[in-house]
Parts: sequence; structure tokens; C-alpha cells
Amino acid sequence: MSQNELIQKLVSELLNQRTPTEPHVCCKDGICTDGLCVIHNKQGVQNIVESGASRVTASVGVDAAGGVTPDIAKMIDHTLLKPEATVEQINTLCSEAKKFNFASVCVNPSYVTLCAHLLKDTNVRVCTVIGFPLGATTTETKAFETEHVIRNGATEVDMVINVGRLKSKEYAVVENDIFAVVSQAKRHNVLTKVIIETGLLTDEEKVIACMLAKRAGADFVKTSTGFSKGGATAADIALMRYVVGSSMGVKASGGVRTREDALAMVASGADRIGASASVSIASGTAASGGGY
Repeated sequence: MSQNELIQKLVSELLNQRTPTEPHVCCKDGICTDGLCVIHNKQGVQNIVESGASRVTASVGVDAAGGVTPDIAKMIDHTLLKPEATVEQINTLCSEAKKFNFASVCVNPSYVTLCAHLLKDTNVRVCTVIGFPLGATTTETKAFETEHVIRNGATEVDMVINVGRLKSKEYAVVENDIFAVVSQAKRHNVLTKVIIETGLLTDEEKVIACMLAKRAGADFVKTSTGFSKGGATAADIALMRYVVGSSMGVKASGGVRTREDALAMVASGADRIGASASVSIASGTAASGGGY
């Protein structure tokens, strides 16, 4: 069986088995039957956290009303990727990230050095993008760009897959493209998130993209660049989480503008949120802008 045939077989199995909109496994007709889910076994969840867990994975629908309130700020990549972003705006971005203790700032590569300086001696990481926003640069270019931004202070990289090659079913090319970035990042203990651009893909292609990212050793799969059509949806997050399991992170990005949006993504399986409306999300106020 060829690699393409194997992937198609796995895709078929995954798509036929997945039921991301079903109730939590402990529930029958929407009612908990064993008292052991994260909603009804709050003490159990607390014990897990106190024992050292940094995250607890739950099913769709788990939110603050159920008693488990995620610290949204620590899950957010505070993002400014607009081409017209100024130095002053990047300074503000970093200041806000420090104030709210966001997971990272996510900026274009030319601002990595500045952010690394501004965020020195803080817990806020410096995230940047590779092959952004189209993903159509060469593998060698992506690898070089990754090495360069890491030398400048990046501690996380979000790379865009080669969407056209994925759609052409050139899966080995896509996997090697991802692996080239991952291998550079792992040398320096840097996280790699793989942007699959869900708005351009069929469900089958989303599954394949996630499988290839997992095979290549990436740390996260991510929905969108925010510069193409569509953005993060709860259904896509649930599908991506189902495919990668608990061994990888899932990042929701593109169109997440309110606290309610963010909570819906977390409930569906997201570990990270990429947003430009981060302050509004963290504070629960109305967002004033849209997109990245």
C-alpha cells in the first residue's frame, strides 16, 4: 500500500468515526450518568491540577457555568500581523502582553528582535510566522527563515503549509516542508505550530494536514492565518483535536474576537487562541477591531 493509499484509508476511518457534536461520553440524553466528568467531578479536576497538570482536556460544551473556568489570558497569542503595523503599535502589543500575562505575542519576523528585547525577563514568549501568509515559499526558505528568527529571539514559530501541494495530494512534499521547520525549531527547544488554513480545505484535507503535521513532529496544529477566507470554527477545532489526540496542541485563530468566541474554541478542544482582540477577550469588554 502506497503512502497516499494509507492516508486515504486513515482519512476514511477518521471521518466515518468522528462524532465531535455528540454529548460528553459520561452523558445519556444530556445527563451525566457517572459523576466523573470535569463538570461534575470538580474535586477530581482540582486534584489533577494540584498534582502537576497544566491543562485538562474536556468535551464540547464545558465552560465556566460547569465550574471549570479557563484562564483565557494565558492561552492567548496576542497577535499583530498586519503589514502596516508600526513600532509604536508593537511596543503597545508587548506592554499589553505583560499586563495581561498572555502566552505570547505573535508578530511578523522583522519585529522579533524588538519583542525579544521588550519581553526580556517576562513569561511572555515571542512567536513569529514562517512562510506567511501563503505558505508557498520553498522548503529551504522556510527552514532558513526559522533558523534566522530563532537567532533573533523567537521561542515559537507558526508556519503555513503549502496548501497547493496538499490539494495536489503531494503529501510527502507537505510533510517534508513541515519537518524542515520542525527540525530547525527542535534544535533550539522552540515550539512549532502548523497553520493548515482550514478555510481553503475540505474536511478530508483538514484531516490529512493534521496527520502530516503530527507525523512531522510539530507541537500544534493551527486553523488559519487570518488573511485568507474563513477563520476558526468550533467544528474545525473539534475535528482537529480528534485527529491529533492529546499529544499535540490545537490553536484557534482567525475571527476570535470575544470572550464567548474564545470559550467556545476552548470547549471544542483548543489549547491556544490567536487573536488581535486579546485585551477585549481577557477583560470581557467589547472588541473594537476585527481580524489581525
